[in-house]
Amino acid sequence: MAASTTAFALATETFWADADKHLACHGAEFTPEIINRAAGSFLFAADGRKILDFTSGQMSAILGHSHPEIVETVQRQVATLDHLFSGMLSRPVVDLARRLAGTLPAPLEKVLLLTTGAESNEAAIQMAKLVTGRDEVVSFAGSWHGMTQAAASATYGAGRKGYRPGAPGNFALPVPDAYRPDVTAADGSLDWQRQLDCAFELIDAQSAGSLAACLVEPILSSGGIIEPPAGYFAALQAKCRERGMLLILDEAHTGLCRTGTWYAFERDGVVPDILTLSKTLGAGLPLAAVVTSAEIEQSAQERGFLLFTTHIADPLVAAVGNTVLDVLVRDKLDERAQSLGAFLRDGLENIAGQHEVVGDIRSRGLLAGLELVVDRESKQSSSELGARVTRRSLELGLHMNVVQPPHTGSVLRMAPPLTATRDELSLGLTILDKAIGDARAAL
Repeated sequence: MAASTTAFALATETFWADADKHLACHGAEFTPEIINRAAGSFLFAADGRKILDFTSGQMSAILGHSHPEIVETVQRQVATLDHLFSGMLSRPVVDLARRLAGTLPAPLEKVLLLTTGAESNEAAIQMAKLVTGRDEVVSFAGSWHGMTQAAASATYGAGRKGYRPGAPGNFALPVPDAYRPDVTAADGSLDWQRQLDCAFELIDAQSAGSLAACLVEPILSSGGIIEPPAGYFAALQAKCRERGMLLILDEAHTGLCRTGTWYAFERDGVVPDILTLSKTLGAGLPLAAVVTSAEIEQSAQERGFLLFTTHIADPLVAAVGNTVLDVLVRDKLDERAQSLGAFLRDGLENIAGQHEVVGDIRSRGLLAGLELVVDRESKQSSSELGARVTRRSLELGLHMNVVQPPHTGSVLRMAPPLTATRDELSLGLTILDKAIGDARAAL
């Protein structure tokens, strides 16, 4: 027993020494756990610890980890047809394009299959610029759309420092945050219409007359789970129409049933000119999509749209995407996200009743954010508190993500798998309750 314990300790020490010596930092600290495997809603560390995953991996594994049907699909497909030259087609690719279009309202019917959210946003921006003949892009001040050139230039939440120059002609739109309103009505509530009007007055003043697109998330995820008020997106789309801009909606985190509907934009009665998807489409595997109208796709094609990437329209991940759609439809995971989301929201409300450091709760379906503050009255934030809560949660067996956008404080971001059970959500809520209490006591 002692020998095996010593061997484990040495292996662990070697692992972290190798990681420290050979892994380049990608901008975030590594979690101090060695993960050996994952199944369902849980991760299993090398030391035997079982960790409840409230982030679905990188907000991606909507069917949980190692879903048996995904495993079977990968094993079957990799043994028959995995990768092709970019100009070749396979049945899984055409089937996924047809089926994905079938989940969307008209005129969204043309699908481009890619690998990541950054790649899909990059493609959507390039398509919009080509079709409109313009080059200026508007996006939320708390946005996160990816770290490639055009996507990074439309990202304001982080990652803008030190990379000069970004793409010219990018403008920030203020975040319509009802909890921290910057433009208010007489009663102190957010006056989002006046905020939007003022924002576009400034954008028009700065524009060189070349506005091409507005790229926004229906719910800002990395921006702190900020959900713009009802009516906002219809008004935003009207602003775009007035200026001949295309509206691009980035549903990397919200698409495919997470918010209780197949797509978050359904709540607002708008249909984007271009929709981008990723993360959830592959349920953890690298699969993304750009979906647009036949008219826009034809216009782009006529103007010489060109996008070659190594793994465009790969049959392996396309087959996985088809399996994801199978499970979402068969198991009615949109309805499940609604009911489990209500259960999660109730639990978070109960936690807020016990801890005054909970300033606000924001959620739709199984995407939730809990903003931590030092004082509810002043809404003063504390990055230290958020870090302590996430660290203590991990020690107790719950993995969560804390985001700290410039315009908010510390927001605990939760996106459990759509396949999670009520018991698993209850476990997570219990751990979170204790972690907040312990963190408060330690401050």
